[in-house]
Amino acid sequence: MKAVQHDMTSGNPMRIILSFTIPIFIGNVFQQFYNMADAVIVGKFVGTKALAAVGSTGTIMFLIYGFVVGMTAGFTVLTAQKFGAGDMDAMRKTVAGASILSLIVGVLLTAGFMIFMHPWLEAMNTPEDIYADAYAYIMIISAGILAQMLYNLLASILRALGNSRVPLYFLILSAALNIVLDLVLIIVFHMGAAGAAVATVISQGVSGILCFIYIVKKVPMLHMTRDDWRPSGSLLWTQIRIGIPMALQYSITAIGTMMVQSSVNILGSTQVAAFTAAGKIEQVVTQAYVAQGTTMATYGAQNMGAGNVARIRQGFRASTIIGVIYAFIAAAFVMTVGKYMTYLFVSEDVEVIMGSVDLYLKCIGVFFIPLAIVNIYRNGIQGLGYGLLPMMAGVAELIGRGVVAVIAAGHRSYLGVCLASPAAWVLASLLLLAMYYYIVKIDLKKIFRGKETGNKTETAVN
Repeated sequence: MKAVQHDMTSGNPMRIILSFTIPIFIGNVFQQFYNMADAVIVGKFVGTKALAAVGSTGTIMFLIYGFVVGMTAGFTVLTAQKFGAGDMDAMRKTVAGASILSLIVGVLLTAGFMIFMHPWLEAMNTPEDIYADAYAYIMIISAGILAQMLYNLLASILRALGNSRVPLYFLILSAALNIVLDLVLIIVFHMGAAGAAVATVISQGVSGILCFIYIVKKVPMLHMTRDDWRPSGSLLWTQIRIGIPMALQYSITAIGTMMVQSSVNILGSTQVAAFTAAGKIEQVVTQAYVAQGTTMATYGAQNMGAGNVARIRQGFRASTIIGVIYAFIAAAFVMTVGKYMTYLFVSEDVEVIMGSVDLYLKCIGVFFIPLAIVNIYRNGIQGLGYGLLPMMAGVAELIGRGVVAVIAAGHRSYLGVCLASPAAWVLASLLLLAMYYYIVKIDLKKIFRGKETGNKTETAVN
């Protein structure tokens, strides 16, 4: 497999963004196959209650996955900036710093989630008839956080160097492995929801190991020396100041999603199963926006390192055009035939569940353009080195999602639950557009004007 790194500081921005986004999109879809395969196989071969058990932990899984993805992406922003600036020695030190910090945080996350999982599930109103399966499933997922950390860190490093294809290849292999292990552990060994969790952790670990082997054999610029493993305190602090806010951004979003899940849980296991199926469909369709966000983080970071403000603006404009076009296509799909994907997840009570799935998909489909803006501008701004500002957009999401979820819970309204995420996307998108205008029109010009006059501004970290 040939090692390919891409410099995103030259060439047609739209073409570069598309070519980088597509492999990430496909990879993200396969990443979703981990949990989706669990839901499909558990729903088909164990039953609707088991599907609801897996689904009831979906927001906690999103919190774990989102924190890991956000943190590792944040830790490697400086990697992309140094690569864009052509400073390979400093780039390797950022890789070492990201590795050290990821290990420390990964251990703390594993301990924290496993210790507090029981009261967490109770606080989320997890129905009694699915509690045991839900607890077993999410505890095994929590125990495997370091496996998630390994893959996402190494994938983030490769993407920082402009390589989005290799992580895709390994995700495809591990997703296939996950499906095989699901079938074996659930059908042959009758391990139920717990077997699905074991399959997920093993598959994630395999994808991480494959990435590591690839880097050792094919990416000589990442071959570390003893001196590389001595990053300065200022470097580590800068990575923390970018990475932790990015992780918290996902966490804040996940907290709001948990509030929504709690509102669904009080409606009973049937509605939980419908919400789970609809959420899986949404996740597949909207992975294009997640991929665009990942692309813009790398694009922004490399061009920030190169000091090219005009090219940064061009990239945001091109990505927005792509996102709006995809919004119309995706909305047309989910609002017409999307509900029929319910058959993938359940084999009983399909007609009852499908109506609720269709309602959810229609509610979110109308608001895909704000969702595109949220992913593109939040991640793009983070790639420029701004950590705290985009996190404020996460607070806006939390407020929008939380307020609507509380109202929905009070009225026991499934429609209200369906409108919670759209409310979050609208509030966050408006705030992010204002941030982008301030950053690109005012702040970046000040930063690079200072560099040109001799001030040694390292990077924008606000």
